[in-house]
Amino acid sequence: MYNKGTTAPHSIRNALHTSGLMPFAVESVDQQKKRALAQLRSKNTDLEKYIFLAWLRNTNVSLFYRIVIGELEEITPLIYTPTVGTACLEYSHISPFLAPPGIPDGLYLSLNDLPNLTQIIKTYRPYPYDDTLTPQIAVITDGSRILGLGDLGVNGMGIPVGKLQLYVAAAGIDPRRTLPITLDLGTNNEKNLKDEFYLGLRSKRVDDDQFYSFVDAVMKSLLKVYPELLIQFEDFSSEHAFDLLSKYRENTFCFNDDIQGTGAVVLSGFINAVKLVEKDVHPTKHRLLFFGAGSAGVGVAKQLLEFFKVEHGMSEEEAKRLVWLVDTKGLVTLDRGDNLAKHKVYFARDDNDGNQFKTLEEVIEYVKPTALIGLSSTGGVFNEKIINRMAELNKNPIIFPLSNPKVNAECTFEDAMKGTDNRVIFASGTAFPEYTVPETGKTKYPGQGNNMYIFPGLGLGAILAKPKVITDKQIYISASALSTSLTEEEKSLELLYPVVSRIRHVSAQVAAAVIVETVEEGLARDKQIIEMVQNDIEVLKTRKGKEWDNLVKFVQENMWDPDSEKFFNTEELLSKSKM
Repeated sequence: MYNKGTTAPHSIRNALHTSGLMPFAVESVDQQKKRALAQLRSKNTDLEKYIFLAWLRNTNVSLFYRIVIGELEEITPLIYTPTVGTACLEYSHISPFLAPPGIPDGLYLSLNDLPNLTQIIKTYRPYPYDDTLTPQIAVITDGSRILGLGDLGVNGMGIPVGKLQLYVAAAGIDPRRTLPITLDLGTNNEKNLKDEFYLGLRSKRVDDDQFYSFVDAVMKSLLKVYPELLIQFEDFSSEHAFDLLSKYRENTFCFNDDIQGTGAVVLSGFINAVKLVEKDVHPTKHRLLFFGAGSAGVGVAKQLLEFFKVEHGMSEEEAKRLVWLVDTKGLVTLDRGDNLAKHKVYFARDDNDGNQFKTLEEVIEYVKPTALIGLSSTGGVFNEKIINRMAELNKNPIIFPLSNPKVNAECTFEDAMKGTDNRVIFASGTAFPEYTVPETGKTKYPGQGNNMYIFPGLGLGAILAKPKVITDKQIYISASALSTSLTEEEKSLELLYPVVSRIRHVSAQVAAAVIVETVEEGLARDKQIIEMVQNDIEVLKTRKGKEWDNLVKFVQENMWDPDSEKFFNTEELLSKSKM
C-alpha cells in the first residue's frame, strides 16, 4: 500500500532502512508508470498481462491504480472481462504467482471452515498496519456460474477480485476497505476435479440444505465482525442467486449485481435507445424479446418494467405484457409442459392460445419485437437471418447482445450494422470496435452495457449514505442517473452510454443520485448525509443546480485517489515503520 518503489526519495529510504536495496536513481511517477506500461505492453498474451498487473497490484498499489485510472480503456479488459474469464479458467495454475508470499488475493471460506468462520474473517488482514480501516464492501461468489463459463469452483476468485478493482478505479473505494470472498462448496466441474493443480475442495457441490446453511453462517459471521458491511452477491447459479437475494434483501445491506446491476445498466441504455426511436415507436408500444432466461435475463427484464411503470404510468401487469422470454426450449409459456424454474414463471406467457414456439426465428415471427436482448451466452446466435428480420420489422431495431465474454456475444457490432443497413441501436456486454460505414465514411460507436457504469457508483452512494437496505427504487435511480449523465457531445454521437474515460465523474453522479434516494426513502443512516440532503431534496432530485453540483463535489472528495498524498502520508508511513 505504501510502497513507492523507485520514486521513494532518499530521505524515505534512509528512514525505512531500505537504502541499498534498489538502484540509486529516484524516478518521477511518470517515469515509473511509463516503465510499467512498457513491460505490460511487451507481454504476448492477455493472460500474461493479467498476471503482471496482479503482481503490480499486490506490490505497488498506487502505481497500479494510477495505470488503471489513467489507461482505463486499455486496462479494464485486462483486469476484468474478457480476460478475467481466461484467468479464472487458469486460476489454480497461476494463483501462486499473482502476489508475493503472505499477500492474499482474497478470502477463501470452505465448508471445512464452518466452526471457525468468525475467527477466519477477523484474521484476514491484507493491510495489517490499518486496523481502523475495516472493510466497507465485500463481493462474494461461490464460483458456480462464472460469466458464461459455468461452474469453476474456487477458481472463481478472479471475479470478486476484479470487481473490487473496478470499485476502486471507477468509484474511489479505498482498496484497503474491500473484501473479495470465494465460498468453496465443491465443484461439479469434472475438469477441475481431475486437474492435479486444482486448489479447491475435490468434491461435488453440496446439496441445497448445506448450501443455504453455510451461506447463512457466513453472512452472520461477516456482519458480526463488520456490521456496516455492504455485501454484493456475484456469479451464483441462477436459482441460488434469486433465492439469496429474496432471502436477504429485506433485512441486510446487500444487492446482486448479476440480477440488479446488469438490469440497471441495460435499463439505462434502453432508456436512451427509446429516446432515439421515439418518433417511430411510442415507448408503451415496445415489444421486448429476451433470448436467455437465467438470473441475468430475468433480472434485466424486471428492471426494464420499472421504466414503463415509473416513466409511463403503466401497471405492473401492463408492463409485464411487453416482455417475452426465450430459453433453450423456446418461448417461455405456462402451458409448455415442462417444470419451469421459479424465476421464469413471472414472465411466462399465458396468451399463446396453446401454441408453442421452439426456435428464436419462430418466436420473432410471432412476437415481432422492437427490441432483441441477448443474455444466453450463445455466441453468434443472432445470425444474419435474425438481424435482417429485425431490420425488416423496425426502422431502427434495438439489438443488445449482452453476453460475456466476447466469444459468447450473440452478435458483433459489425454484424448488426451490416445486417440492418447501419440502422441498428446497439449495446453489448463486451467491448466491440467502432464501425466505419463504407458508403459515407461516418464512424459509428457501439454502446457497451458494462455493469461498471452502475455498481461502483451504486456502491459508493450506499457506503456514504449507509441505508438499511438497497431497494428497487435505488437501483432504478442509479440507472436513471446514468442515462442522464451523457454530455451534449455524447448525445450528438447518439451514444447510449458515456465514454469510459469519464467513469469516475459518472460514478460520482450515480452515487449522488443514490444518496438522494436513500434520504427520501428514510433509509439513510449517515447523519452528515441526512443533514446535507433533506432540506434540498426536491431540488436535488432534478440533478441540476448549485445544490446538485455541491453534492457531486462532496462525493468526489470522498473518493480514494492514488495521486492524493492524504492516502499516502509520509509521516504516517514513517511512524508505522517504527511499530
